[in-house]
Amino acid sequence: MTTKAKQPFSQLTKKRYKELAARFQPKRNVLLNAWRAFWVGGTICLLGQALQNFYIAVFDFTEKTASNPTVATLIFLSVLLTGLGVYDNIGQYAGAGSAVPVTGFANSIASAAIEHRSEGFVLGVGGNMFKLAGSVIVFGVVSAFIAGLIKTLIGLA
Repeated sequence: MTTKAKQPFSQLTKKRYKELAARFQPKRNVLLNAWRAFWVGGTICLLGQALQNFYIAVFDFTEKTASNPTVATLIFLSVLLTGLGVYDNIGQYAGAGSAVPVTGFANSIASAAIEHRSEGFVLGVGGNMFKLAGSVIVFGVVSAFIAGLIKTLIGLA
């Protein structure tokens, strides 16, 4: 007489494995995770807006020309916090709220570069820092191409 609980591992089916694995999965609080992503991502965007207003007020940039130093400053801060090990803690807490803004993209490149620096600058840092970010770049370029193509075709009609 065999029961599901006493089944030997050699007879473990995919369905039974999924049942066992589901028992050990941590419960996710979706509402709490969404709130964390919202307020951290919103704070990053608020910081970006404050920086843009700073560049407009202090350096007399226009709204358009202030965007470049704003993004550069956000990227610098993200890379600095990644190097100090702080951005990983923010990412653990906020999830997508820290990954979606440009700071998350900078973090993915910087963390890969830091992780592979012992392998040298060319094969380690240069060869590995775009592994994670590469897919983002590829799909961004392809999406921009398709959007431009659609806009052009609509403009011709």
